Amino acid sequence: FPSRNLICEVITRHLTLLEMASPATHGTITPAANFNAEAEAEKLRKAMKGLGTDEAAIIRVLTSCSNEQRQQIKLQFKTMYGKDLISDLKSELGGNLENAVLALMETPLAFDASELRAAMKGAGTDEGVLIEILCTRSSDQIRELKKVYHTQLKRDLEKDIMSETGGHFKRLLVSLLQANRDDSGVVDKDLAVKDARDLYDAGVGQWGTDESVFNKVFVSRNFGQLRATFYEYRELAGHDIIKAIDKEMSGDLKAGFLAVAQIALDPQAYYAQRLQSSMKGAGTNDRQLIRVLVSRSEIDLADVKLRFQAIYGKSLGSWIKGDTGGDYKKLLLAIAKE
Repeated sequence: FPSRNLICEVITRHLTLLEMASPATHGTITPAANFNAEAEAEKLRKAMKGLGTDEAAIIRVLTSCSNEQRQQIKLQFKTMYGKDLISDLKSELGGNLENAVLALMETPLAFDASELRAAMKGAGTDEGVLIEILCTRSSDQIRELKKVYHTQLKRDLEKDIMSETGGHFKRLLVSLLQANRDDSGVVDKDLAVKDARDLYDAGVGQWGTDESVFNKVFVSRNFGQLRATFYEYRELAGHDIIKAIDKEMSGDLKAGFLAVAQIALDPQAYYAQRLQSSMKGAGTNDRQLIRVLVSRSEIDLADVKLRFQAIYGKSLGSWIKGDTGGDYKKLLLAIAKE
């Protein structure tokens, strides 16, 4: 293994490079060059006018530009025709194709907010959605998400989370909602050593588990700091943090801590796993499949595809083709650029 100082230096340098890079660098969807909102609005109007619907044209327009550009198209469409684009799309499309198109048309924060609400609305709660969103977003994103949730739904996200979850899992999500993670990207070697020792003492180093120590470290430290801490933990314990969480935790709490650890260590592998789990076995979790593809399309979906192939031995596109059909399949493949 490289020295402790070297790995902290490498992690810090890596984070600096990430901060300097465009957020769309490894996405499958990038902003369209020479974009013309009026021309794209006209194409959508033509695709939906008269008898029948040209789904291929709709797919082509919406997957050839960024989310920000789609918002411009939406505004331009209403300006030109006095009609709401979303309402027209709903009237022309149906099923999972409609759901995926509408997901593309929402801003990322509005989409997160609507997915969180859907996960908590009605009987039962989809804790996997709460974990996928709240355990993976930055502090800035969570701060803005809480505002959008309140504005869009006239509800308080923290109150909804508290009413729908319990125990240490509730504490983890409420802690994350404070949006107080250090997002500086600075890695402190001494703090990594101390946190690793604290995690060891709170878990395998004693009888029972002190979940509050895990909560403090996992929620407060930046992801580069967590990577350094997990390196120190492995040096100290002789096994990695994933194994420790798997042994010491259970249920939704385990899933939440695992998500934070995986996002720190290998975020693309985490999203590859979420995509695979949406399609494995009998049936397809289309909502999860759509959510991951759309939410990562402008961030790192190109990298997620590579990890998917490396982990599962088949391309993401081949899985999508095997689990979906029709224009819905064509849209997902267009998002993934497969």
